[in-house]
Amino acid sequence: MSINFVTFNMLNKMILQNLHRIPHDIDVVVGVPRSGMIVANLIACYLNKPLTDVAGVISGRLFEAGWTKNKTDWVRDFSTVKKILVVDDSVNTGTSINQVKERLALVNVEKVYLTAFVVTNSAGIVDLYFSILPQPRMFEWNYMHHGLLKKCCVDFDGVLCQDPTPEQNDDGEKYRNFILNAEPKLIPSQPIGWIVTARLKKYQEETETWLRKYNIQYNNLIMLDLESAEQRRALGLHAKFKAQIYSEQKDAVLFIESDPRQAYEIVQLTKKDVFCSGNSLKYLWEGNI
Repeated sequence: MSINFVTFNMLNKMILQNLHRIPHDIDVVVGVPRSGMIVANLIACYLNKPLTDVAGVISGRLFEAGWTKNKTDWVRDFSTVKKILVVDDSVNTGTSINQVKERLALVNVEKVYLTAFVVTNSAGIVDLYFSILPQPRMFEWNYMHHGLLKKCCVDFDGVLCQDPTPEQNDDGEKYRNFILNAEPKLIPSQPIGWIVTARLKKYQEETETWLRKYNIQYNNLIMLDLESAEQRRALGLHAKFKAQIYSEQKDAVLFIESDPRQAYEIVQLTKKDVFCSGNSLKYLWEGNI
């Protein structure tokens, strides 16, 4: 099984490629909270249109905009709105978008429903879509809260927490203090399949303490079993170690890595997909996109 993983870069490119298909006579772009607001906000910025959410349509409220935008032709009062573009990021079963349609049924304006991604069976639920994207799929904006995280290998430093500074990375007390007190970056709400880190195994107790502190659930914590960071640097094992673990886990379908060079090397060694959070790119073994 492979996951159709969509990055912010891919989403933005898709929006730009499809702007010409969006009616330019819309008065307001309406985002479906929460993820639909990402797509809606980008479209509103590119088309220079007012933005609101579903509740805003019902109450007749528009979001404030920056002072530098040319708004001479914008609607000033919602009572003058004739046409709105209602935007979500994806439609699967159609339950959510149909609930939105029910909420907006009594609002007397023309409505165009758009979503970035559909599955084949949901394509007819909306007026416009950008791409048919089959399940299973994950988006960069929700991957830490997706049930398929249990089938992912996840890097530690740079993904779950920030990387240590050179001063902190002394392979001693400063580094131990860093591990115990590192500021979190992303706290997953779903269990991780495999946390795979080039941290040395001698710091496992401190690492597990940090994970408990932030209630991060995981099935496996795999660390590099060497005596010192100096030995690790001399052997250059960061990516090779991660690639070996990723290859051994036959059920693992994605590696989430923070360092672009390591991400590229992991792909070359495993011929399996990698998402790099450090540059928002998905790497495939044929190359990257």
